[in-house]
Amino acid sequence: MAAKKTEKTAPKSSAKIEGMRVKSDDQLSGDLAELKREAFNLRFQAATNQLERPARIKEVRRDIARIKTLQTERTSASVKA
Repeated sequence: MAAKKTEKTAPKSSAKIEGMRVKSDDQLSGDLAELKREAFNLRFQAATNQLERPARIKEVRRDIARIKTLQTERTSASVKA
């Protein structure tokens, strides 16, 4: 019996970061502000036991980290160039 070779698909985070890479610095800053606002609201919902999707907090935190990482990469790339 021959084993089937399956293609691996890119993880969601990889596709998400590639989508963020094409955005301008202003768009990333706007997204960052929006995500920070959402994180703030999610913390309040968690404190009052009104949170529908607890995993969303983790997603938002990671998206914030992705954007900050991209901003740092761009800043260091512009300094080196």
